[in-house]
Amino acid sequence: MSAEPVAPRTERAFVTPEGVDLRLNIGDSGQRAGAFLLDAAIIIGVLIVFTIASAFAFGAGASMVGGPTGAEMIAVIWLIVFFLLRNFYFTAFELSAAAATPGKRLMGLRVASRDGGRLKAEAVFARNAMRELEVFLPLSILVARSQEGGVEGWMYLLAFVWAAIFVFFPLFNKDRLRVGDLIGGTWVVRTPRRKLIRDMADDGAGRMAAYDFTPAQVDAYGAKELHVLETVLRQGDRKTQRDVADRIAKKIGWTRSPQEADRDFLSAYYAALRGRLEQKLLMGVRRRDKHDV
Repeated sequence: MSAEPVAPRTERAFVTPEGVDLRLNIGDSGQRAGAFLLDAAIIIGVLIVFTIASAFAFGAGASMVGGPTGAEMIAVIWLIVFFLLRNFYFTAFELSAAAATPGKRLMGLRVASRDGGRLKAEAVFARNAMRELEVFLPLSILVARSQEGGVEGWMYLLAFVWAAIFVFFPLFNKDRLRVGDLIGGTWVVRTPRRKLIRDMADDGAGRMAAYDFTPAQVDAYGAKELHVLETVLRQGDRKTQRDVADRIAKKIGWTRSPQEADRDFLSAYYAALRGRLEQKLLMGVRRRDKHDV
C-alpha cells in the first residue's frame, strides 16, 4: 500500500467563498525579504532620480535667492516625495489587480486575504500602515543625526531592538506573517506558474461546440470566478474539478450527462465566460464577480 503524498510545509488551505480549496503555497521569509529589498531599491532609485532632477531644476533659482534657501526647498519637497512613496507605493500596487508590488511580482508573490475572499482595501491599508511602525519609524531613529548626551544611545538601542522584533517576527510563526498581516487578515502567497491564459481559452473553445451555453448561463459569474476557474483547470485536481463542475452546473441550471467529462465542461465554460467578459469589456462594462450587477 503506497503512502499518501506529503503536502509541502508551505502549502495552506485557501477556501474561496464558493467552497473551492485552491491549496496555495505561502511565500517563505527569503522571498519576502528579497521582494522588500527590491521594492526598497526601486523607491531609493526614484528618490535619487528625483533628487538629481530637483537639483537641476532649482539650481538656477538657488543662485538667485541664495544657496541655503534653494537647498531647503529641495529638502522639503524631497521629504514630501519620500513620505508619499513609503506610504502609498505598497498600498497602490497591492490594490491593483495583481495584488503585488513590482518586487513581489519579480519574486513570484502576491497578497491574498486569509479568509479566501476578495482582498479588501481596508486590509491592504491596515497591513501597510503597520509598516511605518515596523520599519520606517525605527529606521528613522537609527539614521538620525546623533547628538551629545547619553539618552540618544539608549534611543538607538531601543530602536534597534524594536526593528529586530518586527523584522524577525515572521520567523516565529508558521505562516510567515508580519504584524501587518495579522492586523489586516492577509498573507503573502506564491503566484502559481501559469499556463498561457489564451492557450486555455483556445483549448476550451475547441470543446464549446458540444456545449450551447445561453447568455444568462454565462452571465452567472464574473472576472473573479474566471480566475478561480483558471486556477482549478491549471492545477488539474480531479476531485476539485468534479466539485467545481457540479457547483457551476447547479448554479446555471445545466443538466450534466453521465458521459460528460468534468474538464471538458469546465474548459468550455471557461472559454465562454472569458469571451463574454471580453465582449462586455469592449463596451465599457466590467463585471468584477458574480455579485457585481
